[in-house]
Amino acid sequence: MTVTPPPAFITFTGADDARLCDGMRKLSERYPIEWGILIDRDRLGTKLFPSYGHIERFRHMGLRLCAHVCGALAREIATGANPRVDLGGFSRIQVNHGRSGADESTIANVGRFAASSGIRGVLQCGGREFPRHAIRVDWLFDVSFGKGIRPAFFPPLRFEHPLCGISGGIGPANVCEIIESRIEVTSGLAYWIDMESGVRTDGEFDIQLCEAVCRDVYG
Repeated sequence: MTVTPPPAFITFTGADDARLCDGMRKLSERYPIEWGILIDRDRLGTKLFPSYGHIERFRHMGLRLCAHVCGALAREIATGANPRVDLGGFSRIQVNHGRSGADESTIANVGRFAASSGIRGVLQCGGREFPRHAIRVDWLFDVSFGKGIRPAFFPPLRFEHPLCGISGGIGPANVCEIIESRIEVTSGLAYWIDMESGVRTDGEFDIQLCEAVCRDVYG
């Protein structure tokens, strides 16, 4: 029986208040974590989308961060525009440009935009196999889009991708079961898992749930 290794890191998405920084920093000292910061110019300062001031605080905390850009900004990047975005402090940018998938042009545009800031680009996919374009971007399997929907399947990680991720309905109650019985990883390949709704309590980002997930996964 093949044992699925733990993820290389876990992305917790949706921190929207810089008062969380101290708890995020302490947890990052103990576990391999990436914090996904949702960014949308039209929703700054609303639930899930931190204000500019909170984003600035996150950027200067020395945390491992991924900018999850949405809305018009994401569409501009995906279509080849070059919007001004300060990505200092971020190590990746996930471009949530829509639910229709990514064609060759989108992949090239996102990869080019990310590379211009010296970071990795991330795109979402929803098929039964991960795309084979990971030289230019990382891929996150995502059919839930932050709604906590557990998909009927997760694609196997078979190819020599630099990095692929899994998301959808993952949280403290099921993370170990999903890793052990539903994720198939070819030996030697690294992957990450992403969760958003699974680490919120009454709609608020919950550091204690993040800690519970890390403890279950990494001990």
